[in-house]
Amino acid sequence: MAPYVDPDWAWTRFEPTDTDPWNVHKITHLYRRAGFGISSTELEDALQAGMDATIDRLVYQSAESELFQRDMQAMTRSLVATSDPDNLSSGWLYRMLNTTDQLREKITLFWHGHFATGADKVTDAFMMQQQNTMLRQLALGNFNDLAQGISKDPAMLLYLDSATNRKTHPNENFARELMELFCLGEGNYSEADIRELSRCFTGWEVRNRAFRFNRYQHDFDEKSFLGSSKKFTGEEAVAHVVSQKSAPRFIARKLVQFLVMDEPLADDALIAPLANQLEEDNFTVVGTIDSILRSNLFYSEYSYGRKIKSPIELAIGLMRSFRINTKLPDLHRSLREVGQAVFYPPNVKGWEGGRIWINSSTLLGRSNLVHAMVTSESTTFNGDDLQTMLAKSKLQTPQQIIDRIEQTLFAVPIGDDVKQQILTSQNGLDTAQQFTNILHQLATLPQFQLN
Repeated sequence: MAPYVDPDWAWTRFEPTDTDPWNVHKITHLYRRAGFGISSTELEDALQAGMDATIDRLVYQSAESELFQRDMQAMTRSLVATSDPDNLSSGWLYRMLNTTDQLREKITLFWHGHFATGADKVTDAFMMQQQNTMLRQLALGNFNDLAQGISKDPAMLLYLDSATNRKTHPNENFARELMELFCLGEGNYSEADIRELSRCFTGWEVRNRAFRFNRYQHDFDEKSFLGSSKKFTGEEAVAHVVSQKSAPRFIARKLVQFLVMDEPLADDALIAPLANQLEEDNFTVVGTIDSILRSNLFYSEYSYGRKIKSPIELAIGLMRSFRINTKLPDLHRSLREVGQAVFYPPNVKGWEGGRIWINSSTLLGRSNLVHAMVTSESTTFNGDDLQTMLAKSKLQTPQQIIDRIEQTLFAVPIGDDVKQQILTSQNGLDTAQQFTNILHQLATLPQFQLN
């Protein structure tokens, strides 16, 4: 049975004190959850800035520079021009590595898993990138806007066969997933609701890679679902689904699961204050995310180490912490092997996450991914080779290397006995060899997998 957590305490704002200060542990925890990782320079800045300024910057003040946006647009155009969705992954991984707007990018990844759409079926790079851009633009905004956008998104229309939804032969796939996976959750609708809702989207098609409303294939008659009857348009139908009482609870619970803890799933009492905030904010999500990131619960033992790193969090977190650059197509292939290739979720449910990330095969694959990345001839560390990076970072002894890796990449402490075993195995190695050897050994530990 899950331990009881008082909702009033949980969502009360955390206030640092002399005995429980704003410190390295809390900062690295924040950046692992609300972003992808933190460099030593960013860590020093956050320590100096304090909690409020750091979270303000992360949530509200981290817009990407115009130069970076222009570079990303040029890169995206060239990747889309290849017509191969597989190539898009390198562009997105590059953005995760280099963006200053980490929270927006992390929540874009969240929505990609939530509104899961696979390039293996869509096969069109332009449409997949178009969806990705929309998710990024709306990531921290209004959930109804997101639901409306995804309902007309050409990639989603193709992925769930909604583009073939006709008034004489309604296709129920999108209607079912809109309620079950996207907005309400299981048990909050009926099969009759699915049938009626599917009629609202008849005639919604894709033409020339864009949404098109075909009025000749649309059912204009009255529909009855979720307690209301009228001649719903598709847009009105989406808004009616989003307006259900179960919707803010469903989204709040998923945000807590993504940002705070994999399990146990938060109960209704714990979720209620966040669901109420979503309603009060007209379903704009940024305020609720802000509340989570400033809460007692977030900076507590209920959160520390209570998530398992996804493959992307593991790889990008390491790379951002040590300013690593490597061949991104190779990284994409390695991530696919351990279960997470962006633009290729396993199914419409997205990545299940949690304990699913870890088995004997993926655990070995994750440590091998880390080792291959830091030993590859193509890898640099902020433009330097490994030996130079270690010298500049003042990481010259095995103890310093372990301490730095533990500080930035571990959510929970490494046992002293484990550290000692690793330290005693470094004799006769130069500093670069020590770093790769220590990191590889640490990457095999259960603690390394925790976020």
